[in-house]
Amino acid sequence: MTPTQTDYDSPWKELLDPYFRPFLELFFPTVAQAIDWDRGYEFLDKEFQRIALAGTVGRRYADKLVKVWRRTGEETWVLIHIEIQGQRERAFGERMFTYYYRLFDRYGHPLASLVVLADDQPEWRPSGYQRELWGCRLAL
Repeated sequence: MTPTQTDYDSPWKELLDPYFRPFLELFFPTVAQAIDWDRGYEFLDKEFQRIALAGTVGRRYADKLVKVWRRTGEETWVLIHIEIQGQRERAFGERMFTYYYRLFDRYGHPLASLVVLADDQPEWRPSGYQRELWGCRLAL
């Protein structure tokens, strides 16, 4: 990492382990209310790191991946991928999509990609990722 780059992600990710529930309640209250906290949750960081790093070129950050259960009573479980983005990144939407499809391919469960933009550039706000060809459209 060069002196001009700052590692904003690491402190956030370290705090998520002990403060996962308060983090969601503060930044994503609707998501926090939908979780069955009595069933607990499980961090799947090692699994996510294998998925995120497999077959990539260049550096990819191994972000937080947490398995939770919904309050609806369903036996379904939800994987929540939490990305802390501390700087402008041109291909951010595409990277989020890559994580999403790799996780879905591996687990086959519903997935929510949550992003906290921690940069100091309010004019930069990624709007998503989409591709379209001959009537086939994909969007995240």
